[in-house]
Amino acid sequence: MYYYSIDKASIAEFKDRGSRFIAYAYPIKEAEDFKKILLGLKKEHPKAVHHCFAYRIGTDGNTFRVNDDKEPSGSAGTPILNAIDSRQLTNVLVVVVRYFGGTLLGVSGLINAYKSAAAMALQLVPAVQYPIEINYQLQFDYTLMNEVMMVVKQYNCRVIKQESQLFNLLEISIPKARLQEALDRLKELHAVEVKKL
Repeated sequence: MYYYSIDKASIAEFKDRGSRFIAYAYPIKEAEDFKKILLGLKKEHPKAVHHCFAYRIGTDGNTFRVNDDKEPSGSAGTPILNAIDSRQLTNVLVVVVRYFGGTLLGVSGLINAYKSAAAMALQLVPAVQYPIEINYQLQFDYTLMNEVMMVVKQYNCRVIKQESQLFNLLEISIPKARLQEALDRLKELHAVEVKKL
C-alpha cells in the first residue's frame, strides 16, 4: 500500500543532430502545480520551439496529461509519460524543452529523443516510497487530546490541520495499510467523532 514518487527536481539534456532536449522532472501533488512550473520554464526558455510535458498524479494512476506542444501527435507527451510509467512513478511532472537544431528528426527520432531526455532526468533522482494515506477529520473534547495523539503516533498518522475551540478539530492522514486498526482504536475512544474527508 505504497506509491513511488520523487522528492526533488532534476534536469538532464539529450542532443540529437543539433537539437537540444532539456528535460525537467518535478514532484507535484496536483494539476495546478504544473501550470506555474510550465509558465516559469517558458519564461526561462523563450527561444525554445517546444515545451512538451506529461504528468501523472494520484495513487490510483488515473490522473494524467500529455502535451505534444505542436510536435507531431504522439511524438512527445506520450513518450515522456512512458518514461514516468516505466519507473512506476506518480505525482511527477516532466517538461522537455526543445531547441530546434535545423535537422528534422522524424516521428521515431522525436519519440526516442523525448523519451530519452525524460528517462535521463528521472534517473538522476531516486524513487522514494510513500505510504498511501486516507484523510479523516476527528472532533473531540480537549480532555481526550492525549489519548487521540497516542493513537495518531502509534499508527504513523500525519496531522494535516489542528483547530482548538470548544472542541478540538483534527485532520489526519492515516496510512491505508493501518487504516482499520487506527479507526477501530479511535472508535474505542467513545467521545471521538470520526469523519472521512
